[in-house]
Amino acid sequence: MPESTASPALPELHAVTGNPLRAPFAHRLETALFALGCFWGAERIYWQLRGVHTTAVGYVGGHTAEPTYAQVCGGQSGHAEAVLVVYDAAQINYAELLRVFWESHDPTQGMRQGNDQGSQYRSAVYTHGGAQLKLAAQSKDSYQAQLSAAGYGAITTEIMPAPTFYYAEAAHQQYLAKNPHGYCGLGGTGVSFG
Repeated sequence: MPESTASPALPELHAVTGNPLRAPFAHRLETALFALGCFWGAERIYWQLRGVHTTAVGYVGGHTAEPTYAQVCGGQSGHAEAVLVVYDAAQINYAELLRVFWESHDPTQGMRQGNDQGSQYRSAVYTHGGAQLKLAAQSKDSYQAQLSAAGYGAITTEIMPAPTFYYAEAAHQQYLAKNPHGYCGLGGTGVSFG
């Protein structure tokens, strides 16, 4: 489990799955951490997958401790908007989570996704352990071949060991479940992972 911090105001349970939002999680569960643009839509993509126990949105990869949404969106903290995925590897494996990651956004856009611009919208895979790091790097190479064949440029996704995950404020957790017509700027390239 990545080091994480959470406000006491954070809800205990996921608004959709009903499972706990924060550790401790059952020993059979594993964690993954992805940044693929606006975290509202990214979280919804993952909570819908069979085998995903819980999800949470937060901030990762910056230089400010305990960042706020205003600081992250204002470009003051250097964090990316990210989604923590807690999953049962007996039902869904990390390779499948990576496939969903690559196909759900355009990883060639640098510091943006569509109309959302800024370092908080960058593409990143933050890994837990050597096995995840190796799979993430291999999947990047595989998807680059598919994207290149379709005329896309180089993938700009950063892949690195997971730094501290800071839970976002309560209002952002499962935002699109609470606001079903809320904004989601995510859109993939239409290129299959293969």
